Amino acid sequence: MTTRAEPGETVDVPWSVLPDYQCFGCSPANEHGLRLRFTRTPDGIECALRFDRTFESYPGVVHGGMSTTVCDEIMGNLLVLRTGRSVFTTSLRTRYVSPLAIGDDYRCVATTDVTAGDTGPFHARAEILDPDGQAIVFASGSYQPMTAEQARSAMDLSDHDAALVEKALADLNTNGGDEHHG
Repeated sequence: MTTRAEPGETVDVPWSVLPDYQCFGCSPANEHGLRLRFTRTPDGIECALRFDRTFESYPGVVHGGMSTTVCDEIMGNLLVLRTGRSVFTTSLRTRYVSPLAIGDDYRCVATTDVTAGDTGPFHARAEILDPDGQAIVFASGSYQPMTAEQARSAMDLSDHDAALVEKALADLNTNGGDEHHG
């Protein structure tokens, strides 16, 4: 049974029900991916970050595209968890105050005013915080919700896998469209 997650609890994304789930951002099975794990906050979700040299740009500096990828990933997943609908990014804006250093610990926090039942387009915000808690990357994004049929086509899902994702999304809707955990 799906229940509402409390702040600090791990949040499962609907795609985690797929047997071959390989999302670059959040799949624990993708050996080349970021393997982000989301936890609930009072206003949204967050994840811990630490980049190794695989994601290096200039020596000792994380490639800026990785910061944007993390922000897009967390904002999109927050919206899916809030609305129980798949979404795709339509615009993304990122502002960098300071580069991220290889090997340092960071947190990315996403928030939105969107609630279950909103029709879209949806908007969300994300910040990456340095080890001292200072925001050094700011992002905002717009996302378009998809119907189940659009999601099935865009994600190239088999009928079986589509049914698994649709059930996971329906479970979100059953529980008020809020974040959940397993």
